[in-house]
Amino acid sequence: MTEPTVSLPTTDAEWRVRLSPDEFRVLRLAGTEAPWSGEYVSTKTEGVYRCRACGEQLFTSDTKFDSHCGWPSFDDAIPGTVKEIEDRSHGMVRTEIRCARCDSHLGHVFRGERMTEKDTRHCVNSLSIKLDPKN
Repeated sequence: MTEPTVSLPTTDAEWRVRLSPDEFRVLRLAGTEAPWSGEYVSTKTEGVYRCRACGEQLFTSDTKFDSHCGWPSFDDAIPGTVKEIEDRSHGMVRTEIRCARCDSHLGHVFRGERMTEKDTRHCVNSLSIKLDPKN
């Protein structure tokens, strides 16, 4: 799933060289891009969405759906690629999702909204992912 020759940065300074300031804020500092501002909110292109920080395959386009929340949404992740962490920031309890390979912030996962058969919405920042088109 990963690109084996890609080594991961180990310090914030190294990550800052690899990522743009906005990518660093979202991926490494658990920031959020503004709703409806991301490049993948409405994308229908077939392919695989990879972690923008390390290249790990995270989501496939067949799991992407229109949630009308302002961020790309997926009802499933590729098994073993996304880890979940309790997030008590902003006065609420949510479940943060991070790349299992490089520990970069992706967004949050929500369950019980009844938007898909899987009843799960991975709400992901476009700045956290990069689409690898099918062809």
